[in-house]
Amino acid sequence: MKNGKQPEKGSSRILSLTVLFIALCGFSFYLGGMFCSERDKIEAKDVTSTTTKAVASPKEPTVSALQIKSVSFPECGSDLQDYTPCTDPKRWKRYGVHRLSFLERHCPPVHEKSECLIPPPDGYKPPIRWPKSRDQCWYKNVPYDWINKQKSNQHWLKKEGDKFHFPGGGTMFPRGVSHYVDQMQDLIPEMKDGTVRTAIDTGCGVASWGGDLLDRGILTISLAPRDNHEAQVQFALERGIPAILGIISTQRLPFPSNSFDMAHCSRCLIPWTEFGGIYLLEVHRIVRPGGFWVLSGPPVNYKRRWRGWNTTMEDQKSDYDKLQSLLTSMCFKKYAQKDDIAVWQKLSDKSCYDKIAKNMEAYPPKCDDSIEPDSAWYTPLRPCVVAPTPKVKKSGLGSIPKWPERLNVAPERISDVHGGSASGLKHDDGKWKNRVKHYKKVLPALGTDKIRNVMDMNTVYGGFAAALVQDPVWVMNVVSSYSANTLPVVFDRGLIGTYHDWCEAFSTYPRTYDLLHLDSLFTLESQRCEMKYVLLEMDRILRPGGYVIMRESSYFMDALTTLGKGMRWSCRREETEYAVESEKILVCQKKLWFSSNQTS
Repeated sequence: MKNGKQPEKGSSRILSLTVLFIALCGFSFYLGGMFCSERDKIEAKDVTSTTTKAVASPKEPTVSALQIKSVSFPECGSDLQDYTPCTDPKRWKRYGVHRLSFLERHCPPVHEKSECLIPPPDGYKPPIRWPKSRDQCWYKNVPYDWINKQKSNQHWLKKEGDKFHFPGGGTMFPRGVSHYVDQMQDLIPEMKDGTVRTAIDTGCGVASWGGDLLDRGILTISLAPRDNHEAQVQFALERGIPAILGIISTQRLPFPSNSFDMAHCSRCLIPWTEFGGIYLLEVHRIVRPGGFWVLSGPPVNYKRRWRGWNTTMEDQKSDYDKLQSLLTSMCFKKYAQKDDIAVWQKLSDKSCYDKIAKNMEAYPPKCDDSIEPDSAWYTPLRPCVVAPTPKVKKSGLGSIPKWPERLNVAPERISDVHGGSASGLKHDDGKWKNRVKHYKKVLPALGTDKIRNVMDMNTVYGGFAAALVQDPVWVMNVVSSYSANTLPVVFDRGLIGTYHDWCEAFSTYPRTYDLLHLDSLFTLESQRCEMKYVLLEMDRILRPGGYVIMRESSYFMDALTTLGKGMRWSCRREETEYAVESEKILVCQKKLWFSSNQTS
């Protein structure tokens, strides 16, 4: 009997353990499901809500504010007055020359980060105010002679006395940029009626093209690397024209797919037909369906121009035929051409992309579903065509409303954002109108010609920029590479922006923004990015006399005030429009000071 019953007892024990194991697994799965379903809410939730609760009920313990020791940051040497940490020429030799990849972003590790304040050039003055700044700037603010000497014959800029003047010339527009853009508008009527609103200029020079388009209601990001054409982007921003450091090399540009209504290259020296046309494929990715690519310079109009290009007509004809073949293969069609300007339009027709998908021998092939079209932060260029999805096609040029109507219409792609909706966008816009109205009370300079270049350091839908659209400012809308992908919505609304990670330096020169705005950035990112380095980067890119508006949890206010004082900022704490204890506004102004090694 013992031998017969022993297995039964063992079986019962095994059965009991099995049931217990299954129950525990099920309970763990339940808890995991609860966590996952709530994760987005937890990440988006402002920790100030707990502070509000603590303040509301005196019986509950309050959360103590973050405290840090007082600090005084030293001055950097004058050799760092134009320091761009992630595009530092002193580090170029560490990286490869293939496709000029050394000009891409290569940020220093933490142990090499500078913890000092960058001085302005000797003799720096407050920038000339917009719109005069479009045509002139102080020489001492951007004291570069090389570009003046090399490009004076092309009328990029001209030094006269203590100023640089920008006559609006360029390699391909000797009669001036306005005449050049007039010719372009004759070829692209959509530039006149609000259809074309956003543009990118690759190899921008001193951004005269983008500056001229501002008067025509077109908002342009001027793009150029830090190279031997000294400080192109710095000149652009000193003039009050949107610009960012960047190059099409081995990585995608920091913009979502199907963003720009138009892309432009005026003899920008990008080898479009080399490396299998991979640079053209990146242009195709960022231009929206129905959008335009404009090229002036070689090999356009080669029959008349080849003698001035140090080449032969046969070579230029071969380059032009290759260019046309590549553009056709990736669903661009020739739209118009006259003299030195040629225009192609990106097709939204499904049949073109279907042909690519069906033809296994086609080059370039259609990108497969594993390649995320909007992934653009340190993402390698892909030798394939990003085909528009049905939803993207509804965001194509001609499908979305014209400017300015498109600013207030919820784009189709908002449904790709978790929780995104038309009503949510309307609510967000209303919230930011109310906030900006309050900001103008606590910072009267906002909305005047004292502030031109503005950055929203962690936007969602571009609501802050939308509320400022009638003011003499432009706004760079920054979406964190770690947050929800809302940047397509920003572009679909007719605004501009970029992806960025604030644990690293931004792609710009020192002293290029008049106002930096953030909303709960440290609440969301302090677990990843050390606050000290973020504020030092803000100080680097802020102009002397410029402002910072930090809307943050009360928990961070004391620490931010301490760090601001250590950077020689003058700061004051203000209430929000609702005067709640859980959240405050810190308004700071950067003082103008000169290095102790210089004479002011």
